[in-house]
Amino acid sequence: MSTATRTRSQTRAAPAPAPAPARAPGRARIPKTPAPLSAFVLHRYDWSETSVILDLFTREQGRVSVAAKGAKRPYSQLRSVLLPFQKINVSLGRAPKVDLNNPQASEVQNLRSAEWAGGAAMLTGAALFSGFYLNELLMKLMGRQDAQPALFDAYALTLPSLASKIEAQVQAALRAFELRLLHELGVLPDLSLSTLTLQAVQVDGRYSLLPEAGVGQTRGDTDVPGSVLIAIEAALQHGSLPALQQACVSALPELKTVLRGLLHYHLGSSVLRTRQVMQGLQQL
Repeated sequence: MSTATRTRSQTRAAPAPAPAPARAPGRARIPKTPAPLSAFVLHRYDWSETSVILDLFTREQGRVSVAAKGAKRPYSQLRSVLLPFQKINVSLGRAPKVDLNNPQASEVQNLRSAEWAGGAAMLTGAALFSGFYLNELLMKLMGRQDAQPALFDAYALTLPSLASKIEAQVQAALRAFELRLLHELGVLPDLSLSTLTLQAVQVDGRYSLLPEAGVGQTRGDTDVPGSVLIAIEAALQHGSLPALQQACVSALPELKTVLRGLLHYHLGSSVLRTRQVMQGLQQL
């Protein structure tokens, strides 16, 4: 072989790679289905003769509004699922486009499916009103699309405690949830420190808890023992709801008064519908 022939054979381009096999017709890529959300029904509004608008508290997305089309029809499977205080798994449609002329309507997503996720029996009697009280707090204090997984778990664990026949346990469950709610929203001060002096709360002291002043040492009738505040702060930091309920037991009357003041301050109103109904029934 001549030198010129050998040079041409060495510099010859490598063969082009084989083209990728064409995708078979009818086998388009299937989009992934979003994972279902864990949720509780907080409130429902009539939307039409056959449909409702629901406020859901979801673990993954916080509070969301969804349209349950056909949920009021007699044969709808959603009728027996979309109940308050029952944990459900829901699948939602895509988030709607923002409508600047009607922002509230832009927040509503379509409910694709809902399934019961198991749980305790339905609340009845006084426990039912206590449950609606928690729902009203969440509706008025939580923003939309603000995920609060720790608060969701606390809510799920609190509901069975409301059905207790021991009133002290019910009251401790309510106070513990109020504390957890304020803590997760970032409006509860460190209960182990005096706000003005930044000194540690003393076990044998008594302290007030005011919305604008925080923790302060006084000698009022409704002040909370320092030992209780220390135990509450430790339970909040640990994330244990049973420990938080236990810490509330020894100062239930004081905590009820103190937390009512804090909640009314952040609600911007002293009126809670469920509390009014409960007081009216007690008077009757």
